Order: sequence, then structure tokens, then C-alpha cells
Amino acid sequence: MRALGARLGAAICDAGVESPLVIGLTGELGAGKTTLVAGLLAGLGHAGPVRSPTYTLIEPYRLAGRDLYHCDLYRLRDPAELDDLGLRDLAVARSVLLVEWLERAGSRIAPDLLLRIAYVPQGRTIDAESASEAGDQLCSGLRLDPA
Repeated sequence: MRALGARLGAAICDAGVESPLVIGLTGELGAGKTTLVAGLLAGLGHAGPVRSPTYTLIEPYRLAGRDLYHCDLYRLRDPAELDDLGLRDLAVARSVLLVEWLERAGSRIAPDLLLRIAYVPQGRTIDAESASEAGDQLCSGLRLDPA
């Protein structure tokens, strides 16, 4: 998952997308969402630990000339709670929102790229769904196997 995150970070840099990017991550507890984000951040130069922002909800990072926000919506009880978080205010040029538990947002957050992580007997599968031109750019050439 860390390697996939690093490849995704490289794809973000290579795509040269200037508009805000929203990458949604779904999967059961322990599927590897935070590990993927840790790999992405490490690939962009972050040297410290990366913890799930389950209690802080948003952890900001400034890497590779971008503002990255690791968001965790697990504790949301209702999508309307997003209005208080101010995620829309964070979606500015060259920002990247990495949103765990995106499904808890209902229709309030439209991802450019949605990564679905699932357990299978052989390990994990990752399915990607692009919903924008920016998402298409990220998907092109991105190898999705977690190895």
C-alpha cells in the first residue's frame, strides 16, 4: 500500500494538475487507507509518522509545492457535519484532499479519483474510478496493484 501511495504521489506531480484534487479512499477498517496516504506523503518528502486523523479529522501537510490535507470522515454521523469542517475552503489551486471514508460525505464531496480497497483471499484489490479530467490524468499509467 505504501508503494501504491508513492506511485500516486508521483502521478500527482507528473500530471501537473493545478486545480484542486480530491482523492477518495474507501475500504473497511484496516484495509490500508492510511498506509496508502503514508506512502504518498513519504514519496513527496514527508519524513515523519503519518497517523489516521480519526480524531483531528484533518491533518495538513505542505510538500512538493502543494498543500495536502489528509481527512478522515469515519466519525461523521451525518454528511451535513462537513459544512463545519470547511473542506470546501481547502480546495484551492494545487491542493490535494485525501479523504478516507468518503462514503460518509454522501453527495457533498465529488472526488476526482475514488480508490476502493478490498480484502480478497490473495491480499487486497484496488479499484479506481475517475470522475474528472484530473482523475483521468492520475489514472493514466498508474499501476494499481499494491505490490
